[in-house]
Amino acid sequence: MQPQQQSARNLEYLSGFGNQFSSEALPGALPVGQNSPQKVPYGLYTELLSGTAFTVPRSEARRTWLYRIRPSAKHRKYQRLERQLDSALGAVTPNRLRWNPAPAPQAATDFIDGLMCIAANGEPSQPAGASIYRYAANQSMERVFFDADGELLIVPQQGGLKLMTELGVLEVAPLEIAVIPRGMKFRVELLDAGASGYLCENHGCALRLPDLGPIGSNGLANPRDFLAPVAHFEERDEPVQLVQKFLGELWSTELDHSPLDVVAWHGNNVPYKYDLRRFNTIGTVSFDHPDPSIFTVLTSPSAIHGMANIDFVIFPPRWMVAENTFRPPWFHRNLMNEFMGLIAGAYDAKADGFSPGGASLHSCMSAHGPDHVSTEQATSAELKPHKIENTMAFMFETGQVLRPTRQALESPQLQDDYDSCWAGLTKTFDKNEK
Repeated sequence: MQPQQQSARNLEYLSGFGNQFSSEALPGALPVGQNSPQKVPYGLYTELLSGTAFTVPRSEARRTWLYRIRPSAKHRKYQRLERQLDSALGAVTPNRLRWNPAPAPQAATDFIDGLMCIAANGEPSQPAGASIYRYAANQSMERVFFDADGELLIVPQQGGLKLMTELGVLEVAPLEIAVIPRGMKFRVELLDAGASGYLCENHGCALRLPDLGPIGSNGLANPRDFLAPVAHFEERDEPVQLVQKFLGELWSTELDHSPLDVVAWHGNNVPYKYDLRRFNTIGTVSFDHPDPSIFTVLTSPSAIHGMANIDFVIFPPRWMVAENTFRPPWFHRNLMNEFMGLIAGAYDAKADGFSPGGASLHSCMSAHGPDHVSTEQATSAELKPHKIENTMAFMFETGQVLRPTRQALESPQLQDDYDSCWAGLTKTFDKNEK
């Protein structure tokens, strides 16, 4: 099946989530009726990219058959790069943390060099957990990258990205997201002078759409709004550096050709993009603030039923109509751990100090909620219908504690006074008044 949509830049996409897609850049390049014929059309090589174990249930299986100019096995020994990602974890802290936006890099910096690990809750060698990064770049990649440690969820905050992947081209801008499967090769080209945003490296089960339960068969993120690329290949016979991330370390080898040389493919282990503005937000039309789980776009389940390895949750523009209700998020202490970022505008529970490009981390059982200014405004507001506009916040929520990295704890962007946003919450108790 190949239903297609057009992007603003006239790229073609395949529409749907988890579909068994097929695409070819040259007519007849896909073998018919079998995956690995003795001779592939156009003299291509057959290669399988498996995102899951062979024997998982069929509904869980992720794999794609590739038909490429040269097999990935044609490479020399990898060498450990001199420059490594600093993902060493810092001291254990139960404190609430918040960071200001990071400044743009001054030296020439591509997507790989612009990665900064903020927090993590699992070893890349384990089939669970996540690592969270911020990225900032001012030049396009000339090399090609793949991540053996996890699936990558990219959340742009400033500047558009062109993702040249093995299966084709995706273009993503702020208010859109992209997901790159574990092990898939890609190159990041900048569509603007600079780019920055957030990245979640998912070490666990592949992201999928959440079940809707009593919501029914429609709502939240609709499957047809997820877009995968059509086949596109590079036939470049020139030196190209291929970088991989393996167990937290960066390794590279030099190829004599572009590894983005897949002429045709079929399967469901594909990169994809999604426009967050397409999210069908659901909320209360009576009273009380609902649980944030109704804002889940994608989820990676864990071994504990109902507890996510990682949830990607957004807080988009929406109407607030609840009667006799404190409308911002209630004060709460969660079993889950929350990393928040702000893509655009303001977040309705924080009146000050949380800017686009910033981030916060609230760990397991860490007490948090609206700051004192937002609280005072919400308790005295006239409860007429009100639309929260020009905003987009998100949350990576996980059942395992996220430990900040040493680099993040020593960052000049870390706010020393974050706790002060709740300092103005004074005693209003009066036993003589209901």
